Amino acid sequence: MHVTLIVPAPFATVSGGYAYDRRMVAGLREAGHTVDVTELAGTYPLADETARAAARTACDSIARGSRRIIDGLALPAFVGLDDALTVRDAVGLIHHPTALETGFNDTDRTALLRVEKRLLSRLARIIVTSESTAERLVVDFGVDRDRIRVVVPGTDDAPRSRGSGGPACRILSIGALVPRKGHDLLLRALTRLFDLDWQLTIVGSAERDPVHAGTLAAMAEQLGIAQRVRFAGEVTDAALAELWRGVDLFALATHWEGYGMVVAEALKRGVPVAVSAGGAAGSLVTAESGVVCPAGDHNNLSKALRRMIFGTALRREMAEAAWQVGQSLPSWPTQVREFAQALTG
Repeated sequence: MHVTLIVPAPFATVSGGYAYDRRMVAGLREAGHTVDVTELAGTYPLADETARAAARTACDSIARGSRRIIDGLALPAFVGLDDALTVRDAVGLIHHPTALETGFNDTDRTALLRVEKRLLSRLARIIVTSESTAERLVVDFGVDRDRIRVVVPGTDDAPRSRGSGGPACRILSIGALVPRKGHDLLLRALTRLFDLDWQLTIVGSAERDPVHAGTLAAMAEQLGIAQRVRFAGEVTDAALAELWRGVDLFALATHWEGYGMVVAEALKRGVPVAVSAGGAAGSLVTAESGVVCPAGDHNNLSKALRRMIFGTALRREMAEAAWQVGQSLPSWPTQVREFAQALTG
């Protein structure tokens, strides 16, 4: 099989969605398939003229017979190319619809919703990373369920986290510093726990939304918790592995996740989790391995965090449950096979 994945540049960027894409590309190649990656210039998902021109070029230049897979972030750039998508049997890879991203005004959100509804209807097949996203595509975007295939991310084997071993509860959160990830809600939730001993590290790029990233840093100062919060930015794999080794608790107050790969990684390492029910973020979390709070509700999140930070015995029990859940998660080779079948079946 010959496959061409079309994504906004740069493909090497660190993100949950692109991590999934990269693993599928590598896995398909290892399985003997030919996979090309076409990176599109321009601005996304509110596609500018550069992005639309890059999409037109991609439609015209990809080899005949190659199965085209369009990452959902790039899809809005294909407006006006509806017929080309239909004729070429393009496949959409949707981590989450861009119209559900936070930070847009009503006009931009409405425009994205209209474009995505239109283009999704032209795709031969749509691959999503969770049942939650599949449901949203059916309900909000009018996609026929029988055209959707769910292929959840895989997980790598990972050593069990040992915890900090210290008096302070070390909390890790991972996600780009953009409004959708809800880091502001997490900061507000933790601010109320001034009487408890905790330290928070947030790993994630500030480049996608520098204004919001600056707002988060200013918020930590204003709330009086800047000394307890570290914005680590993007880190190397080795540095992230070291953070995982010494963490006591993983927290993410996201508004929406197509799957929640970092939640899966926490469970794989036996780390208790406190997350919001944004999209599929809480779908992997059992009552024994963590807590799932309503999205956008920092008060409930604060109460849950208080119980977990204060209750060291409770965290140990949750860590064991998290480890058990994590060991049952599918591997990447298994999911690569599922992905290949979704492309052809």
